[in-house]
Amino acid sequence: MLWFRLTALRFACVLPLLLATLAPRPASAQKQPAGDDGYLFHDSHFHLTNYVQEGTDIHRFLEIMGNKVGRCMLSGIPLQQQWMYANTGEFAPEYYTQTDAPLYYYSFTDAIIANAYLQLTPEERKRFDPMITGFNPTDMYAADHIRRVLKIFPGVFSGIGEFSIHKEFVSSKIAGEVATLENKALDRILEFAAEVGMPVVLHCDVNTPFPRPNQDPYIVTNLRKLAGRHRDVVIIWAHIGLGRVVRPVEDQVGMLERALEDPESSNIHFDISWDETAKYLVATPETTEVMANLINRYPDRFLFGTDSVAPKTREQYLETYEAYAPLLAKLTPEARHQLLKGNYERIFDKARKNVRAWEAANARPRP
Repeated sequence: MLWFRLTALRFACVLPLLLATLAPRPASAQKQPAGDDGYLFHDSHFHLTNYVQEGTDIHRFLEIMGNKVGRCMLSGIPLQQQWMYANTGEFAPEYYTQTDAPLYYYSFTDAIIANAYLQLTPEERKRFDPMITGFNPTDMYAADHIRRVLKIFPGVFSGIGEFSIHKEFVSSKIAGEVATLENKALDRILEFAAEVGMPVVLHCDVNTPFPRPNQDPYIVTNLRKLAGRHRDVVIIWAHIGLGRVVRPVEDQVGMLERALEDPESSNIHFDISWDETAKYLVATPETTEVMANLINRYPDRFLFGTDSVAPKTREQYLETYEAYAPLLAKLTPEARHQLLKGNYERIFDKARKNVRAWEAANARPRP
């Protein structure tokens, strides 16, 4: 854990320099949150199934949500982990770090999610926003897959993602062309997202796992260019680019600040999902303070999600929320509401309306 302590120390040393510029707005300028519905949060990042397309029964998951979680983005995993007997023998891997065998894109995951959603009553369905993920983002036909899914399952999906462009220990295991932010296939996906009005949840690490010292994260520059090319699409940057060993870059908060201030990047939103992200953002009192101040200044641009994968218990499901307790305690009432519920409602309520309108014009209604 020495690398983590050193990273946290460096992150903590750099971030306090920004405290003066990241002070929250005066109380008189803050909006007050809407009425409390009793839920802790809406989950903007959740996976019902795992890397072998197995997961939690949708009715069981509703019980896990209970009266704690109001609404939930519902996605599968777009990749299937191969069980290669020559590599692991009788051991059947369920996660990509358990084997050297490759991953491959698994389009049927969208049918699995749609089938689970359609098992629910109309009232239960109101709590979920299913997402399309089962496509190869390097394939120029990927946008056609998304269109096809909407037509086959009208009334089901709200958005696209989470899918990955660059991900530690994952990208290198996928055969074929390497996904990039400059790929024309990705442009086609976002063009179609704009046509329908679907938000896009995109995983793209802020840097490589073991970057050279003082190396600028070219990925960030390319992500901002991508957002600029597709200004009409809500892009939600998953985990603000962090991962298990992809640590915050030296100027992580400054980088976020510049994106938040830049009109060309106004369509980028940031989710702070995943307990691996939390370990950085609440690593020290200083990092927590700086991140809270940033969210307080830009409350309309951040979302909370668990990034839980097929949880078996409520305790397991709520672990990420509980890990963020130090950060949540430092937010203004407005910022806390927007992070936990308000921004989810704004983005996904609009998406539902947009997608249903597109389906009414382009797809046959479900019998």
